Amino acid sequence: MGRIVVGVDGSDQSVKALRWAVRQAELTGDTVEAVNSWEYPATSWASMMPGLPEDFDPQAVATVALNEALEEALGAEGAARVEKVVVIGNAALTLVERSKGAELLVVGARGYSGFRATLLGSVSLHVTQHATCPVTVVHE
Repeated sequence: MGRIVVGVDGSDQSVKALRWAVRQAELTGDTVEAVNSWEYPATSWASMMPGLPEDFDPQAVATVALNEALEEALGAEGAARVEKVVVIGNAALTLVERSKGAELLVVGARGYSGFRATLLGSVSLHVTQHATCPVTVVHE
Protein backbone atom coordinates (compact mmCIF):
# COMPACT_ATOMS: atom_id res chain seq x y z
CA MET A 1 0.00 0.00 0.00
CA GLY A 2 1.40 3.36 -1.06
CA ARG A 3 0.74 7.01 -0.43
CA ILE A 4 -1.01 9.62 -2.59
CA VAL A 5 -0.08 13.21 -1.73
CA VAL A 6 -2.57 15.95 -2.60
CA GLY A 7 -2.05 19.69 -2.30
CA VAL A 8 -5.00 21.41 -0.63
CA ASP A 9 -5.17 25.19 -0.26
CA GLY A 10 -8.96 25.42 0.10
CA SER A 11 -9.57 26.64 -3.47
CA ASP A 12 -12.24 24.98 -5.59
CA GLN A 13 -9.51 23.41 -7.74
CA SER A 14 -7.77 21.87 -4.73
CA VAL A 15 -11.08 20.48 -3.41
CA LYS A 16 -11.61 18.81 -6.80
CA ALA A 17 -8.05 17.46 -6.67
CA LEU A 18 -8.73 16.08 -3.18
CA ARG A 19 -11.88 14.30 -4.34
CA TRP A 20 -9.96 12.85 -7.30
CA ALA A 21 -7.12 11.65 -5.08
CA VAL A 22 -9.51 9.93 -2.67
CA ARG A 23 -11.28 8.12 -5.53
CA GLN A 24 -7.89 7.01 -6.88
CA ALA A 25 -6.87 5.76 -3.44
CA GLU A 26 -10.07 3.72 -3.23
CA LEU A 27 -9.05 1.99 -6.47
CA THR A 28 -5.42 1.39 -5.52
CA GLY A 29 -5.64 0.85 -1.77
CA ASP A 30 -3.20 3.73 -1.15
CA THR A 31 -3.50 6.19 1.70
CA VAL A 32 -4.16 9.88 1.08
CA GLU A 33 -2.02 12.63 2.58
CA ALA A 34 -3.63 16.07 2.27
CA VAL A 35 -1.00 18.81 2.51
CA ASN A 36 -1.52 22.51 3.19
CA SER A 37 1.53 24.72 3.57
CA TRP A 38 1.75 28.33 4.59
CA GLU A 39 4.42 30.97 4.74
CA TYR A 40 4.76 34.50 6.01
CA PRO A 41 4.55 37.20 3.35
CA ALA A 42 7.75 38.41 1.77
CA THR A 43 9.55 41.11 3.74
CA SER A 44 8.61 43.85 1.26
CA TRP A 45 4.92 43.04 1.66
CA ALA A 46 5.07 42.62 5.43
CA SER A 47 5.87 46.32 5.89
CA MET A 48 2.64 47.26 4.06
CA MET A 49 0.40 44.97 6.12
CA PRO A 50 -1.34 46.21 9.23
CA GLY A 51 -0.10 44.68 12.44
CA LEU A 52 -1.34 41.19 13.13
CA PRO A 53 -2.89 40.40 16.51
CA GLU A 54 -0.45 38.96 19.02
CA ASP A 55 -2.45 35.74 19.21
CA PHE A 56 -2.49 35.26 15.41
CA ASP A 57 -1.52 31.66 14.67
CA PRO A 58 -1.00 30.99 10.95
CA GLN A 59 -0.53 27.27 11.62
CA ALA A 60 -4.00 27.15 13.19
CA VAL A 61 -5.50 29.14 10.29
CA ALA A 62 -3.95 26.72 7.77
CA THR A 63 -5.20 23.74 9.78
CA VAL A 64 -8.75 25.12 9.84
CA ALA A 65 -8.58 25.76 6.07
CA LEU A 66 -7.43 22.17 5.46
CA ASN A 67 -10.13 20.73 7.71
CA GLU A 68 -12.83 22.80 6.01
CA ALA A 69 -11.64 21.69 2.55
CA LEU A 70 -11.66 18.05 3.67
CA GLU A 71 -15.16 18.41 5.09
CA GLU A 72 -16.40 20.09 1.90
CA ALA A 73 -14.83 17.49 -0.36
CA LEU A 74 -15.49 14.33 1.61
CA GLY A 75 -17.86 14.93 4.50
CA ALA A 76 -16.92 14.12 8.08
CA GLU A 77 -16.56 10.37 7.61
CA GLY A 78 -14.38 10.64 4.51
CA ALA A 79 -12.22 13.40 6.01
CA ALA A 80 -11.40 11.18 8.99
CA ARG A 81 -9.67 8.67 6.68
CA VAL A 82 -7.22 11.22 5.27
CA GLU A 83 -3.89 12.03 6.87
CA LYS A 84 -3.62 15.80 7.38
CA VAL A 85 -0.29 17.60 7.05
CA VAL A 86 0.10 21.32 7.70
CA VAL A 87 3.61 22.75 7.41
CA ILE A 88 5.35 26.08 7.11
CA GLY A 89 6.98 26.54 3.73
CA ASN A 90 6.51 27.33 0.09
CA ALA A 91 3.66 25.24 -1.37
CA ALA A 92 5.54 24.05 -4.46
CA LEU A 93 8.70 23.14 -2.57
CA THR A 94 6.73 21.44 0.19
CA LEU A 95 4.80 19.28 -2.29
CA VAL A 96 7.98 18.29 -4.13
CA GLU A 97 9.53 17.26 -0.81
CA ARG A 98 6.40 15.30 0.19
CA SER A 99 6.43 13.55 -3.20
CA LYS A 100 9.52 11.58 -2.18
CA GLY A 101 8.43 7.98 -1.75
CA ALA A 102 4.84 8.69 -2.83
CA GLU A 103 3.02 6.76 -5.52
CA LEU A 104 1.35 9.89 -6.88
CA LEU A 105 1.11 13.63 -6.32
CA VAL A 106 -2.22 15.32 -7.13
CA VAL A 107 -2.78 19.06 -7.48
CA GLY A 108 -5.44 21.33 -8.90
CA ALA A 109 -4.66 23.23 -12.07
CA ARG A 110 -4.73 26.56 -10.23
CA GLY A 111 -5.06 27.57 -6.62
CA TYR A 112 -5.84 30.91 -5.07
CA SER A 113 -2.82 32.66 -6.53
CA GLY A 114 -3.31 31.62 -10.17
CA PHE A 115 -4.42 33.80 -13.05
CA ARG A 116 -7.71 32.60 -14.51
CA ALA A 117 -6.37 32.59 -18.07
CA THR A 118 -3.51 30.21 -17.37
CA LEU A 119 -3.70 26.47 -17.88
CA LEU A 120 -1.44 25.75 -14.92
CA GLY A 121 -0.69 27.76 -11.82
CA SER A 122 2.82 28.27 -10.52
CA VAL A 123 2.57 25.42 -8.00
CA SER A 124 1.17 22.87 -10.44
CA LEU A 125 3.74 23.87 -13.05
CA HIS A 126 6.60 23.54 -10.55
CA VAL A 127 5.56 20.14 -9.22
CA THR A 128 5.07 18.67 -12.70
CA GLN A 129 8.68 19.56 -13.41
CA HIS A 130 10.29 18.59 -10.10
CA ALA A 131 8.24 15.94 -8.25
CA THR A 132 9.92 12.58 -7.67
CA CYS A 133 6.74 10.64 -8.48
CA PRO A 134 4.05 10.81 -11.16
CA VAL A 135 1.84 13.93 -10.97
CA THR A 136 -1.84 14.32 -11.82
CA VAL A 137 -3.14 17.83 -12.42
CA VAL A 138 -6.91 18.00 -12.02
CA HIS A 139 -8.56 20.56 -14.32
CA GLU A 140 -12.11 21.88 -14.10
